[in-house]
Amino acid sequence: MDTMTLWHLTGWEFAALAFAALLVGFSKTAVSGANTVSLAIFAAVLPARASTGILLPVLIAGDVLAVLTYRRHAHWPTLWRLFPAVGVGVAVGTLFLVWADDAVVRTSIGVILLLMAGVTVWRRRQAEAADASRASDASEASDSSEASDGGGASSRSGRVKARSYGVLGGFTTMVANAGGPVMSMYLLSAGFRKLGFLGTSAFFFLIVNVSKVPFSAGLGLIDDRSLLLDAVLVVFVVPGAFLGRWAVKRINQRLFERLVIAATVVGGLQLLLT
Repeated sequence: MDTMTLWHLTGWEFAALAFAALLVGFSKTAVSGANTVSLAIFAAVLPARASTGILLPVLIAGDVLAVLTYRRHAHWPTLWRLFPAVGVGVAVGTLFLVWADDAVVRTSIGVILLLMAGVTVWRRRQAEAADASRASDASEASDSSEASDGGGASSRSGRVKARSYGVLGGFTTMVANAGGPVMSMYLLSAGFRKLGFLGTSAFFFLIVNVSKVPFSAGLGLIDDRSLLLDAVLVVFVVPGAFLGRWAVKRINQRLFERLVIAATVVGGLQLLLT
């Protein structure tokens, strides 16, 4: 595997990876999708193809902490609707990684990052429009409520939407660990409020990321050297998760999302231009 060990990193490179790991913990308990910045950092410091395998255990550590924090707020009917389509997307992403070399993966991650930044902007505008609509309704849902029907998932259009988002989410999470914005857009469009959103996404990504481990190991993206680096980086996920838990009720969501989008665009352009 064309990767790097802990001993090959410079001080600045390790500091960048440590910050990215801290941001993973923060994103899992506060602002889902912020770890696209972590993805850009990992792909810039490490070989792009190998970075996806090295980042995966760090993400799983963040998922475990998120599940422990928001486990009571998960909406399981939504999860069961998504998993079959996600499995198809993961399988397609695995086949893509078998074929793609490091240069192709690097370019693909850059394109996916820019696409996800655009998706996030669109998703935020849709959410703002939905919030404005709900504000005119006297019976606005409480902050911790889950979606009542999964955004109309019982209808034909709802099932098609769930399958489409599931396949795209599975592919992007397998190829670039970048399924966060896709799933965020789906969950918000399904009517989830903050706690229901965080609880459902926590279980979703824990299950999906754990299921990706055999595929990544089979592709040579996870080995003893990468796990040694992961063991060190996971230490930084924990304070990030606690920071996110503290900040989730205090953070200025709009400003932070703008910063995340800007950093994601910069990271994507860097990968495409280098």
